[in-house]
Amino acid sequence: MKKVYVFLADGFEEMEALSPIDVLRRAGADVVTVSVMEREDVMGAHNVCVRADELFEDCNFSDADALVLPGGAGHKVLLNEAPLLEELKKAYAAGKIVSAICAAPMILGTLGFLKGRKATCFPGFEQYLEGATYTHGLSEIDGNVVTGRSAGAAFSFSISLVEALFGKEKSEEIEKAMMA
Repeated sequence: MKKVYVFLADGFEEMEALSPIDVLRRAGADVVTVSVMEREDVMGAHNVCVRADELFEDCNFSDADALVLPGGAGHKVLLNEAPLLEELKKAYAAGKIVSAICAAPMILGTLGFLKGRKATCFPGFEQYLEGATYTHGLSEIDGNVVTGRSAGAAFSFSISLVEALFGKEKSEEIEKAMMA
């Protein structure tokens, strides 16, 4: 079973976190929500409180197949979490999926993961996609990096994550089942 960690910080964009959680679970992934706030309850950008499955400090990410960073104002908290940045570097170096949507792809850009890759993000954050070819697409898969544009692109981003983890056939199956 594929293991996916979704990181939550106060101010996260709810659709950008909950859509991947839902869609990836439908695909058969073991999805774990992780709070970087030193408490289980994390408040979304629109006052939706989510109780995370785990606290960051209690996790061992060695079994991760993918790491997911939602956008929203919470991306600023994620960007300043040195232990999270170290886990992203390890995952990226190991060829595991690293992904971000909306403003959060700036984190991947800052870490140098987007050099020579196609990527997308929320309009206005393109300058942080260091070395990337900005596509303005709903979502992009380039190697082990998946990016998404915005809350409105959350479903496309989620389906792209399924494709990156399980293949095109599975992503089409899940998309068809959800769009019927």
